[in-house]
Amino acid sequence: MNAATAIDECTAAEALATLQGFAGRTTPLVIRGLCRDWPLVHQALTSDTAFARYLAAHDSGAAVDALLLEVEAEGVIGYNAAFDGFNFTHHRIDIRGGLQRLAQYSRQAQAPGLAIQSALIADCLPGLLTDHVVPGVPDTVQPRIWIGNRVTTPAHFDEYHNLACVVCGRRRFTLFPPEQVANLYIGPLDFAPTGAAIGVARLDRPDDPRYPRLREALAASVVAELAPGDALYIPPLWWHHVASLARLNALVNYWWQPHAADTERAHTALGCLLHCILALRSLPPVEREAWRGLLDHYVFAGGDPLAHIPAARHGVLGALDADQIDALRERIRGYL
Repeated sequence: MNAATAIDECTAAEALATLQGFAGRTTPLVIRGLCRDWPLVHQALTSDTAFARYLAAHDSGAAVDALLLEVEAEGVIGYNAAFDGFNFTHHRIDIRGGLQRLAQYSRQAQAPGLAIQSALIADCLPGLLTDHVVPGVPDTVQPRIWIGNRVTTPAHFDEYHNLACVVCGRRRFTLFPPEQVANLYIGPLDFAPTGAAIGVARLDRPDDPRYPRLREALAASVVAELAPGDALYIPPLWWHHVASLARLNALVNYWWQPHAADTERAHTALGCLLHCILALRSLPPVEREAWRGLLDHYVFAGGDPLAHIPAARHGVLGALDADQIDALRERIRGYL
């Protein structure tokens, strides 16, 4: 793999105090020691056994999503050889059961991959909420936990701002700016292993002749390895490839939208992308270019569409309250 540039870093003391502050950044940032005082981190630094026992003691018994990969997958989540399915099976288990399975796998020289995915802590580990907080994170931003062994999630992106806190093991993050999408060989938008479209080229095989532009993406990448207590801020739409490096790993993350009235009203731009594919991609080239001009003008600020309109008539181009957002959504549904 090409040598990647290190991600910018700061200490917890230097970090901005609120998620709004993080969201002012346009590039990733590592915050060393942000969660070092969390009880989970203290247990992880003692031993894997101490961490697992502490987590199991807080298990509510709620079922969570888990992916099980055969040994042949080498821990890399993705597609099967025929590209008509995935290289894992999906299960619903509780945290305690997942930890027991991970302990069993840790004693095997070649073990299957196991990844508990995006489990809401409020549901499965509610007792952790009080003692595991990031200053400035509002209550509406619900933390999620990810637990597994040596599993790799290929490059994918999130629509929202993301603060990822490593609490056990080590994780290597390789990130790519949004414009590298053409060099990452992304799989189908509507047929993805974990909901988010992922890269199908393996970063550890940059000479694979099927993916000649991968080296360009790697040259533009930034990388960081995080230990327990470290955190990483990932801006929206930054592609991130996440490799868990230890026999037991865990991460807590927060997703949020700074300008959403609350998490229930958070907007999704991915739906807009899919609708644009449906509505615009098949148009003749001249019409597509015309729509590009409209999108540049009204969405991407190629001009000032409001300068000549009285403030009272800004309508959908102005600041919208919750009721206006709901009304606009209903109007959009009328076009579908």
